[in-house]
Amino acid sequence: MGNSKSKNQSHPLPIDTTFKFPSPLPTFPPGKSGFAEGVIDLGGGLKIHRISSFNKIWTTHDGGPNNLGATFFEPSPLPQGCFSLGHYCHPNNKPFFAWTLAGKDDSPDGAVLKKPLDFVLVWSSRNSNIKRDTDGYIWLPTPPSGYSAVGHVVTTSPEKPSVDRIRCVRTDLTEPSEKENWIWGLKDSIDENGFNVFSFRPKNRGISAAGVSVGSFAAMPSTAAPLPVLCLRNSVSISSAMPDISQITNLFRAYAPLIYFHPKEKFLPASVNWYFSNGALLYNRSNESNPVPVEPNGTNLPQGTENNVEFWLDLPIDGGAKELVKHGDLRSCQVYLRVKPMIGGIFTDITIWIFFPFNGPATAKVGIINIPLGKIGEHIGDWEHITLRVSNFTGELSKVYFGQHSKGEWVDAPSLEFENGNKVVAYSSLNGHASYSKAGLVMQGGGEIGLKNETAKSEMVLDTGASFSVIGGEYLGTAVVAPSWVNFVWKWGPKIEYRVSEEVEKVEKILPGRLKEGFRNFVDRLPDEILGEDGPTGPIVKDSWNGDERS
Repeated sequence: MGNSKSKNQSHPLPIDTTFKFPSPLPTFPPGKSGFAEGVIDLGGGLKIHRISSFNKIWTTHDGGPNNLGATFFEPSPLPQGCFSLGHYCHPNNKPFFAWTLAGKDDSPDGAVLKKPLDFVLVWSSRNSNIKRDTDGYIWLPTPPSGYSAVGHVVTTSPEKPSVDRIRCVRTDLTEPSEKENWIWGLKDSIDENGFNVFSFRPKNRGISAAGVSVGSFAAMPSTAAPLPVLCLRNSVSISSAMPDISQITNLFRAYAPLIYFHPKEKFLPASVNWYFSNGALLYNRSNESNPVPVEPNGTNLPQGTENNVEFWLDLPIDGGAKELVKHGDLRSCQVYLRVKPMIGGIFTDITIWIFFPFNGPATAKVGIINIPLGKIGEHIGDWEHITLRVSNFTGELSKVYFGQHSKGEWVDAPSLEFENGNKVVAYSSLNGHASYSKAGLVMQGGGEIGLKNETAKSEMVLDTGASFSVIGGEYLGTAVVAPSWVNFVWKWGPKIEYRVSEEVEKVEKILPGRLKEGFRNFVDRLPDEILGEDGPTGPIVKDSWNGDERS
């Protein structure tokens, strides 16, 4: 069956298209760091180059996402003195947009990279029924003592590959790894007891974590098996290849998202200064009846490191001022950037924080019925965010994280929508302000009961690149001065004084009997953010301020 044709081959697959950005990548003013220079020094004599050109090795036309198969590649050509650390695998259901790392041994004794001693056959297509262009073989290098494998080799021959095809890395320059995304398997969904291929990433990730993704794949006989390959380790400065402040400005203006709001959206974002200047109040638990107006830029806000519920912010007391502030001010809205090294310093994460004075009520879909949830979902103060992940080798946008109710999703560049060149298009959900990469309806929950996240284009759009301020980036030193409100670690809204159960009962009264219990169970699973039980804390308190995003 090795040469049989699949019905999937009757028309071009997504992988047959190479993704290109709509416009050329931005140019960067010269900086003091090694940003966008194509090579990063990981220390210990190991330098890494980003390779985005490949030779195709083997293709399968079955299994994996959408049952379209996957294709395996070898990075080529390599810069002089560089060696492959592992081959690459790409799912056929996505346009080709790929990179992997090649290593260069720059140590005095040439002992950073070593040839494998041998290879072990991990898997072969010879006895499988999958449709393929020829037979494929996946091999795991056997490293010398004191060295580790960080990638596999793929061939079309049952003969072991030459040990010259790949290099193993000295173990002290590696880090533990974990599975990331499913790339391919023998079925069209993950088979826990079957053979699967995953991308992998460092197990520990954050602004001080040293693990570096190689860009290769992990071939596993079962999902419970230990990962056979490791990540690299940045043993010097994680910020050595990070962009300086002028380069960040160029980057952000090139990719800055255009955020579209639903035509029915009433609760729009605002700059923090606008919120403060229009009557926002600071409450102190010890003197709750005497709130004080917040000074512009929050200069009278308490500063701290831990939320002890002593303080909180709230809307103006006056009814007219309260309604004005709840609806925000899109025209003067400014967004706030947190810049941090990620994945051992080979990426820059630019997190865009957007403030909404008010989060509107939620709507549930129960069967075919749309049901407003009363006060459920409402809360004062709402911080949302979108994160751009940019390659420090090239300045190329790799993917974007869309924050969605305490979690979110990463979307690779080929699956993004762009306007005005390379500006990312994002959609903010009606009332709840979760971010999505596509317009439409996303249901939170399962079965016939779920929370509606509605998005659509309208004339209300926020160009995040029009007005922004960098509020965080430790490696930038004095180039970033955080406003006082950044270190306000308490709640940006009060605890809502209503009983959620009463709101649930109002909805249950209009539901058929069989849906009542299901609806209550659904509400019980909703996070506090949606239930509106409390106002949110500010960006600096979020896990993603110093860590990786949650998906």
